[in-house]
Amino acid sequence: MKLKWIYWTATGLLALIYLAGGAYYLSDIAGVQKIFPTLGYPPYLVPILAVLKPLAAVTILWRFSVALSDLAYAGMFYHLLLAISAHFNAGQTVEAAPALVGLMALLVSFATQNAARRKLSPYGTFPKTTETSK
Repeated sequence: MKLKWIYWTATGLLALIYLAGGAYYLSDIAGVQKIFPTLGYPPYLVPILAVLKPLAAVTILWRFSVALSDLAYAGMFYHLLLAISAHFNAGQTVEAAPALVGLMALLVSFATQNAARRKLSPYGTFPKTTETSK
C-alpha cells in the first residue's frame, strides 16, 4: 500500500512538471526559442517539445499501452538528462533544479509502477504484492 502512494506521488509530480513545461512552451514559444540556443539546442525543437511533453505525461498517467508508457518513460529519461546537462554546461545550476527533481520523480515512478498498476511492465522493479488481512 505504501508503494502505491509513493508511485502516485512521484508520477503526479513528474506529470505536473511535464504538463507545466508544455504549457509554458506553448504560451511563450518565441521567448523559449530565444533561450534554447543559449543551452546549445536549436529553436525549432520548442514547438515539438511543447506537444510531446504533455503527451508523455498523459501517456504515463493514462497508461493505455504498457509498451507506450515505457517508451514515454525512456523519452523523459533522456530528455531530463539532456536538460540537466545543458543547464549545467551553460552555468545555470538553479535552472537545472526542475529537471533534477523530475529525474528523481521519474526514477521512483518507474521503479514502483508495478506495485500500483494492474497492467504490469516487464521493467518495473517492485512486483505487485497482495495484501493479506491479519
